[in-house]
Amino acid sequence: MEATAAARLVDHALGIEWADLPETAQRAARAFLHDSIAVGVAGRNAPLADQAFAAAQGWSGQGGSGWVLGRPGERLTAPHAAFVNAYQIHAQEFDCVHEPAVAHPMASVGAVLLAEVSRAPATGTDFVAAMAAGVDIVATLGVAVTSPLKFFRPATAGIFGSIGALCRLRGLSPEVSRNAFGYGLAFASGTMQAHVEGKPTLAVQVAAAARSAIEAVDLSRAGFEGPQGSIDGPFGYLSLFEDAVDLQPALAALGKRQRVSELSWKPFPTGRAAHGAIIAMRRMMDAHGLTAATLQRFTYRAPPLIHRLVGRRPYAGMSVAYARLCFAWLGAVVLTRGTVDLADFTPERLADPALLALAERIVVEVDDNPDPAAFVPAIGVAELSDGRAISETVTRQFGSPEWPLSREEHLAKVHRCLEFGGVAHVHADLAALVDRFDTLDDVGAALAELLERPASA
Repeated sequence: MEATAAARLVDHALGIEWADLPETAQRAARAFLHDSIAVGVAGRNAPLADQAFAAAQGWSGQGGSGWVLGRPGERLTAPHAAFVNAYQIHAQEFDCVHEPAVAHPMASVGAVLLAEVSRAPATGTDFVAAMAAGVDIVATLGVAVTSPLKFFRPATAGIFGSIGALCRLRGLSPEVSRNAFGYGLAFASGTMQAHVEGKPTLAVQVAAAARSAIEAVDLSRAGFEGPQGSIDGPFGYLSLFEDAVDLQPALAALGKRQRVSELSWKPFPTGRAAHGAIIAMRRMMDAHGLTAATLQRFTYRAPPLIHRLVGRRPYAGMSVAYARLCFAWLGAVVLTRGTVDLADFTPERLADPALLALAERIVVEVDDNPDPAAFVPAIGVAELSDGRAISETVTRQFGSPEWPLSREEHLAKVHRCLEFGGVAHVHADLAALVDRFDTLDDVGAALAELLERPASA
């Protein structure tokens, strides 16, 4: 009898050893762990982060060992610590992304592992091996899909990657792990309606996936048997959540491709689909002197996914979540500031009539690219007040494996995030800790001691 997809994913995850990963994958794992911790710390000041934490406190009740990024001294139960950490990692659209999978693996996988090591010790090598396993699972489920995005994949695929990572971290048996996948299917959810309306529900869905992953594993460890066809059964994950799938090539790549090496940084705290347009606009500003005063109309012609994700129109009173996914407004900010960063999403700027008027001159149009997951190629065209038209072609995304952040650019982003979260004083020590992460005997203790260190220490 042929093994189920869940069994193949489980066997792959449980078999990953840090020492066997190539240097490129090890380097990427450290970088995106570092990035995710910093983004999660910055998320402590994201919109509604305090409310999410307060809700989780109510659910947790008294007790709990799970620490929360950017909240020294606060403790929750592990599932609820994972919930808050995942919310904070994803809430500002600054977390890393696997572009071909259209997923954000570290928002859920990283949050789950950070919560788990706060309730039971784990070594650095087990942590980063488990992290690589989780990213492999999320990306495999995403790249297997050949139809347009239907449900919110960072949450729906994220729960299975998080379960696989947790099972690898704890060295659970294949049987227990497969049962946990069955409960992942029971708990999986995530709607794209939240994206259409620009609601904070997106980050909450990722948070719920992280929380439910821990609960699924705990139920399995307690003896609950789960459905074995959780991924490829007639009512499994792929049948329910995706329209068209080519699964076998994706499964065949397990162990041959390290998906953590395929992750992309987000240089800007916006929807990833806006990044190519931001870079095109900045290049025109540098090379041609493009300004708000000289722009008549800016058109970004790009694959259908780009229009779907960031082609929405701006309006007065839009939410922060909506604005982060609206290139017209983001482009207006870039034209006036040269960039867009964490501090730009204030009520005053969202309601600024000058920015809104400028945004009306910026549009996203759909090209004829048939790939439902394509981000490039694309082209930005600026029509100027003097009658000229200038253009910039985008063939790769800044922050992608083809155009990665340099070490200096990566550290600069981390520092901005830590500063936004109020712990810039740990910047150098955190970088040093991540560089030697695979030598740590107790990851949770080391991270908690560093991230909760007062500025005067």
